[in-house]
Amino acid sequence: MISSPIPNSQGIVTYSSALTIVPTYECFNRCTYCNFRVDPNTRSWISLETVREQLQFAKSHSIIEILVLSGEVHPRSDRRSAWLCHIYNICQLALESGLLPHTNVGPLSRDEMAFLKPVNVSMGLMVEQVTPALLKGVHRHAPSKVPELRLQQLDQAGELQIPFTTGLLLGIGETERDRIDTLKAIAASHQRWGHIQEVILQPHQPGSHQKEARLPFTPEALAAFVSIAKQYLPADVAIQIPPNLVTDRQYVLTAIAHGASDLGGLGPVDEVNPDYHHPTPDSLGQLLSTENWSLAVRLPVYPQYDAWLSAPLREHVARWRQCLG
Repeated sequence: MISSPIPNSQGIVTYSSALTIVPTYECFNRCTYCNFRVDPNTRSWISLETVREQLQFAKSHSIIEILVLSGEVHPRSDRRSAWLCHIYNICQLALESGLLPHTNVGPLSRDEMAFLKPVNVSMGLMVEQVTPALLKGVHRHAPSKVPELRLQQLDQAGELQIPFTTGLLLGIGETERDRIDTLKAIAASHQRWGHIQEVILQPHQPGSHQKEARLPFTPEALAAFVSIAKQYLPADVAIQIPPNLVTDRQYVLTAIAHGASDLGGLGPVDEVNPDYHHPTPDSLGQLLSTENWSLAVRLPVYPQYDAWLSAPLREHVARWRQCLG
């Protein structure tokens, strides 16, 4: 079991300098709150030439992490293998550019996760909520949102020693009890494998492309829920909040005071919530300084997990750690 101090134990709040690359927006799920997906077979996949252009942009803008975030291809689709190879090639190009890939592309089989492990310093998947009640609500047309399938990913990642990020989506029809049950399920997986780097607490915010109207999860409720999450998550798991989805910035400070220690990936566009632009590190640093906290960039793999990486990946990570001092 890997253990480390809470990342903000020295008054430091972390973030990742990240660019999101989307292999495809096509997705066979139809979650009613989604502002990301398009229907399958309606848009071409990103070309590797376009990926190279985006990677060049990333390098020229001091970006470290390449978040590979994709719509989901059906597990039984005849395009599934090509999709997975395309993701692998994108990650490989990122490594060749000296950048660090982190892949989050929906549920994968154990073999698929093992296939992508050599080209990723970490991976992730949002559990969202473990209650099956949402399968009759916002997830009624989303077969891959079956809670058991999401939780299976956590254990597969642990078995494969893949540093992992997961999280909760808040305000999509779940109860307070459901949220606590989700925290407990994540904590149980981490206690088995010690592999979860951070848990994202993502508040639902209305977007211009979602299919059903839903009220936002308020900044006050998010800050309060951080305190609850601290009670149920292991101390060595960082709690992440997305500052662009906290509409009153003062509640970013409240959430940090309650135990949040990471602000996630900050980059040019939030692909999942395109109506909510990321604040800049400078503006966040100024905000944190009002409470005598400092903002520090981190890598998409936490130091205590470096030993889990292959030798080539460790070399990439070591160069970045040396660069960041």
